Amino acid sequence: MATPKLFQPITYKNCTLKNRIVVSPMCMYAVEEKDGKATPFHVTHYESRAIGQAGLIFVESTAVTPEGRISDQDLGIWSDDQVEGLRAISSRIQAHGAKSGIQLGHAGRKSQAADPIVAPSNLPWNGESAAPEALTEDKIKDLIHAYQTAAARAKEAGFDVIEIHAAHGYLINQFLSPLTNQRIDGYGGAREKRYRFLREVLDAVKQVWDGPLFVRISAEEYAEGGNTLNDFIYYSIEMKRQGVDLIDCSTGGVVPKGPSAVYPGYQVVHAERIRKHALVDTAAVGLITTGQMAEEILQNERADLVFIARAMLRNPYWPLEAADQLNHRLEAPVPYKRGW
Repeated sequence: MATPKLFQPITYKNCTLKNRIVVSPMCMYAVEEKDGKATPFHVTHYESRAIGQAGLIFVESTAVTPEGRISDQDLGIWSDDQVEGLRAISSRIQAHGAKSGIQLGHAGRKSQAADPIVAPSNLPWNGESAAPEALTEDKIKDLIHAYQTAAARAKEAGFDVIEIHAAHGYLINQFLSPLTNQRIDGYGGAREKRYRFLREVLDAVKQVWDGPLFVRISAEEYAEGGNTLNDFIYYSIEMKRQGVDLIDCSTGGVVPKGPSAVYPGYQVVHAERIRKHALVDTAAVGLITTGQMAEEILQNERADLVFIARAMLRNPYWPLEAADQLNHRLEAPVPYKRGW
């Protein structure tokens, strides 16, 4: 039988993934010292998914500034002191034939670790949140530089892929969305201006990073007055022009309102439409739980990669489960052959 597409390799720039299974970046809330440094837990957690034979393993959203953490127990990449621990994670992932990725992020108004909280506009996340400080243009430039230095540290730590977190209502997403960006300067207003912050972040990152570059977006905002599919197609075309290799299509998080229904594969349609209309590779994510489901997405050209999140938390050997479901023989690491 032909090899299922889920287990066929794919190449981005100088990086070939052995299969299309990606461990989605997920917050671990495991930095007990609150210093942003990786711990033995992080090494064990990510290495186990590499042993499980995923093609690409993403480290959680890693903050480019201390104030950019979602929680004070998140990983950071704002200091050279954090590189050694991140290198340990990356090298242990790669030791098992997987590629290592890191997601660079800043929580903006959704940070639970910042004082003060900053955002494009002084709009609180919800009725219980403090209003953030609206960023000055000088502080915006500082944040762009923070993304650039974080990317340089990611390269030093040996990661194969960088993903920029522009989804889930965090800082870059806040700039992109008219629901959260009410600026009247060059970073707000028309979608071209709302895109400017992400444009400048990508330009800065590309000055120090020549490997595969992904961006995660929230392709549905679930609120009237938010970005439409046409806006996300526009953003995706612009990102492709800037050299972004893949758009990782999630949804929600911009405002407290969420989808009316959540079901297996409920976000795949966004990856499919952006792939078709922007002519860029996409990743599908969101309650994808079986090999058959992942294979259908790839075979019908609805996305190019499949990001697995909760299912991979439950089972670090999900690729083996998917291979069994697709009648595909997945080679085991030598120490595990007897049980495979």
